[in-house]
Amino acid sequence: MTVILVPQRGTYKLILFDGRNVRETGVFSLTRSSRGYRPTDLKIRRPGRRNYSNVPTKRLIEILRQDEVRVTADDPALNAFLGDFQIAPAKASLCRICLLEDRVTPLKKKNTARFGREQICMDCAERELRREMGYLGRFGDRSSGHVRALLESYRDVDRVLALLQPDQRDRTQTIFDRLEASRPIETSHIGDIAVPQEFARASGVEYLTPVQQLAVNAGLLEGQHLLVVSATASGKTFVGEMAGLKNLIEGRGRLLFLVPLVALANQKFLRFRERYKDIASVSLQIGASRLNLPETRPVGERSTRAQIVVGTYEGMDTVFRNGRSLKNIGTVVIDEVQNLEEPERGHRLDGLIARIKHTSPNAQFLYLSATIGSPGVLARKLGAGLVRYDSRPVPLERHLIFCEKKKKLQYVKSMVREEFGRRSSKGYRGQTIVFTNSRARCHTLADALGNNVARPYHSGLTAQERRHVEDLFTSQKIACVVTTAALAAGVDFPASQVIFDALAMGIKWLSVQEFNQMLGRAGRPDFHDEGRVVILAEPGATYSRTSKVTEEEMAIALLRGRMEEVAPEYGIEGSSEEFAANAVVCRGDEGAIKRAEASMVGTLEPVLPVLLEHHLVRRQKGHIELSDLAKVMARHFIGVERLLLVRRLVKKMDDPLQILAEIDCAVPGER
Repeated sequence: MTVILVPQRGTYKLILFDGRNVRETGVFSLTRSSRGYRPTDLKIRRPGRRNYSNVPTKRLIEILRQDEVRVTADDPALNAFLGDFQIAPAKASLCRICLLEDRVTPLKKKNTARFGREQICMDCAERELRREMGYLGRFGDRSSGHVRALLESYRDVDRVLALLQPDQRDRTQTIFDRLEASRPIETSHIGDIAVPQEFARASGVEYLTPVQQLAVNAGLLEGQHLLVVSATASGKTFVGEMAGLKNLIEGRGRLLFLVPLVALANQKFLRFRERYKDIASVSLQIGASRLNLPETRPVGERSTRAQIVVGTYEGMDTVFRNGRSLKNIGTVVIDEVQNLEEPERGHRLDGLIARIKHTSPNAQFLYLSATIGSPGVLARKLGAGLVRYDSRPVPLERHLIFCEKKKKLQYVKSMVREEFGRRSSKGYRGQTIVFTNSRARCHTLADALGNNVARPYHSGLTAQERRHVEDLFTSQKIACVVTTAALAAGVDFPASQVIFDALAMGIKWLSVQEFNQMLGRAGRPDFHDEGRVVILAEPGATYSRTSKVTEEEMAIALLRGRMEEVAPEYGIEGSSEEFAANAVVCRGDEGAIKRAEASMVGTLEPVLPVLLEHHLVRRQKGHIELSDLAKVMARHFIGVERLLLVRRLVKKMDDPLQILAEIDCAVPGER
């Protein structure tokens, strides 16, 4: 048994601890007499009992002499008392808050956090944080997890509380992370890498860009599958061209280059046809329009037999869904692969990739994206290496502050003023862009800051009014512009600081791509030494009644670049559509269908029983035979729920337009 003595401002707490449980607790005083300090008023109780019982003080002496004694703090009176009875206590490092609640928690390096001037255990530190978070607002699970992670990292309750109590804001305490400036990457001359000389001459490229060099270093020219994540206009398309033309010229197969939009497909087709006209034939594969308009007429050869085939996702998928296939494909480039996370077309892109893998198992696959959540996770699911290049010319500090909406204005004012009072080594004053979610809020914030400090800037202003604000800002006559997230792409002010008053565009949360574009406005190498981003997030706040995510949770998700892990979600509708399409490509071979499903990023629902129940397929000896209606599902990009809805409506209605209207109003499952 161990006796723990805890000095408590004139009294002393007594704890009898058997190594696992507290057996008894007590309290006593020390009174100075002619013989020295002696105990008085000893009271003891057992755990679970509310009241103390008076006990003769000689019981205390018996306890102290029989058991090991430890003290939690140095106390002259206690030391003198123990010395008179020849008791030599050892020092105990225990959590004081636990002791107050009759718990004994030894403080070790791995389980302690600073709280004021003392060390407490991590459990008590977490309880203190939860208590403060309860005062501030309704925190979601993500933000609570983030706060716990901060506590694990800092081991300092007060430092973490600075995030929850912006009245005590300290820039060194609210920092979420710091993105350092990119180091220059030495790149190769096109003639010094292992590409055919005829391609090097036709490419029009002299030196590789950094992301192209990183891709080459990662095995691009040795046939490695890669997910390449880099900013727009950084040269990702040429990554696909290098591998595709090398594989084509060296006899490993044709190049298939897929994009999400018809306009992009037309653009790539024209570019490739002009650049590589002396090396390869180029064709375009997009969905055919039934409207004979100038903007819908084909711009190029539609054959799938060309050496370079440029197409849209759906345009190429139509080929597979109609039972045809592409032979001798050596390279497949999927541009804008982040479309996997789109609710409507994500599962279709996922299925298309699986179908191409089935028909071209030896092809090299390259996936391109400007911004994507959890790229490492997606790369693993795609079976590809990750090449990531985040270009940042100046360092960027990112800060997260939790606060109520009514306090946001107060902190915007102080941060704008502080930033405008600084000058960079280039001689420029610090200026701020504030992003918010509505035009009305733009005016509210700008008016509160003052006309000589800030101006609103949004699409509701005339072109002349916007140019006037631009002139005021670039000439450093105002400290701040307040603009909407919807205008983020068109805002090109040389700001050193970006503040997020809201994380929504209207009532819709920002995407990771939009958020990164906006925070990228902070810090210009020709003007500033560093950039700063500050998010003011209100715990529990949201902009839509249907949203289950709160503002502070969204802030953490955006800062971590993990808005959503890219993984299509499948219901019965999407799963049945992809099952039918896979069955067409796999010629009904059930084993091949399962292998195609296994190669997909998302996970299909088990739809075969549903299809069998409605007699849409027949199953016999490892073979799946599609009915005519199931073939319609595959060919026309619809699933079983929509098909059954059409079948029911056809029985009740004769007018095709009325049937279409009913389908649109009664969209099943996945919309």
